[in-house]
Amino acid sequence: MKQTADFINEDLIWKLLEEGRKASPSQVEAIIEKARQFKGLTAAEVAVLLQVGDQTLLDNMYGVARDVKEHIYGKRVVLFAPLYLSNECVNNCLYCAYRHDNKEIARKTLTDAEIIEECKYIEEMGHKRIVIESGEHPGKAPIDYICNAIKTIYKTTNKNGSIRRVNVNIAATTVDEYKQLKEAGIGTYTLFQETYHRETYRNMHPSGPKADYDWHTTAMDRAMEAGIEDVGVGVLFGQFDYKFEIVAIMLHAQHLEEKFGVGPHTISVPRIRKAQGSQLQDLPYAVDDASFKKIVAIIRLAVPYAGIILSTRERPEARDEFLSMGVSQVSAGSCTGVGGYSKASRGEQGEEGENTAQFETEDNRSPDEVVQSICRSGYIPSYCTACYRQGRTGDRFMQLAKSGEIQDVCAPNAILTFKEYLMDYASPETKAIGEAAIVEHVKALKDAKIRKQVEEELEKIEHGVRDLYY
Repeated sequence: MKQTADFINEDLIWKLLEEGRKASPSQVEAIIEKARQFKGLTAAEVAVLLQVGDQTLLDNMYGVARDVKEHIYGKRVVLFAPLYLSNECVNNCLYCAYRHDNKEIARKTLTDAEIIEECKYIEEMGHKRIVIESGEHPGKAPIDYICNAIKTIYKTTNKNGSIRRVNVNIAATTVDEYKQLKEAGIGTYTLFQETYHRETYRNMHPSGPKADYDWHTTAMDRAMEAGIEDVGVGVLFGQFDYKFEIVAIMLHAQHLEEKFGVGPHTISVPRIRKAQGSQLQDLPYAVDDASFKKIVAIIRLAVPYAGIILSTRERPEARDEFLSMGVSQVSAGSCTGVGGYSKASRGEQGEEGENTAQFETEDNRSPDEVVQSICRSGYIPSYCTACYRQGRTGDRFMQLAKSGEIQDVCAPNAILTFKEYLMDYASPETKAIGEAAIVEHVKALKDAKIRKQVEEELEKIEHGVRDLYY
């Protein structure tokens, strides 16, 4: 029997938002103080915070969001890169360059050899974790192709480089196919809802399998039923009222918690960007920077255990600022075209009609430049994949995250993996900045025994040992 997404109750969402308008400043302050206890917030409490306009209350909210993030995750910021496997697609999503009817882009699906080539360029940038992306096309990129790609990526090495975690962002599918992804070694399964508003969803997705709102919205249920323990959700902000979308995300997270005992491992916050051949002209619901800042902070307060992911869709200045609002994962050096890394490395711009990109990026800094910026902001870049490899996934990860104990392994692992990056990939300037940052972050480790172990393992990395983790 087909499942319906009745956990997204639109009447309830509008009711909560209307009631949220009536909250007094003291009620807002009480909700912020509750969030300071790292226990999360209800959808009703989130609806109140979404209506806040007073700058003093907003500044308090932002400060607490920073404190919550650092209590749970410490100062580490995880880095990753996307790998686009195929832009063949049977859907017609209006906002996406991959839509089936778009004749303005070249279509391509990577071969095994091309996947290996792309991986080597990604590894050359120092990345250890990637997310693979693909259009939905049962003929060109079926589940067997995706699973084979995962295995190919894990087997590919370049000097000291290897991908240690492959996350997957592909279309909603069946329990059986999610089981295949699990067997192939998937990390986190992510799928953006795009919009939770049914009418808008219907308008944005006029044809193709993705047009089925209920099938798409209940994908996480099937993934978790198949044994995938870590799932990531998100919306594409700019299609509908962001306040509605945030309350809906909370209801989705609540549904997963109640049904599976585990909420979303990550929440992504992309905003619509230009895409070649997009059918969207006006964006009446475009999210400005001030509202976006509020979005990030509220998600951090409401779902403190979840990683918040910010992509290169955002400007460098915005990405740097949002680290203190609660963002814990960022992409770096991203190419959104199929085969884009190898083309960029060869200095190829592509002739007219050869563009394969899904959307335009705003942050075009190299990973080296992103690393410098993170260090200068007082944070430490992390290439850690230890939780996945140590079995700290699903409810085991959540127990550690909700208690704040996860940073006891996050901080040491961030330091060790960052040391690897500095030894193998960093420019001389970045290495100097990074080594100084490591000294400070080692000093900040509270446990003297762990601090001593980290210092010993840093020495091992200096002498060529790799892949040390807690």
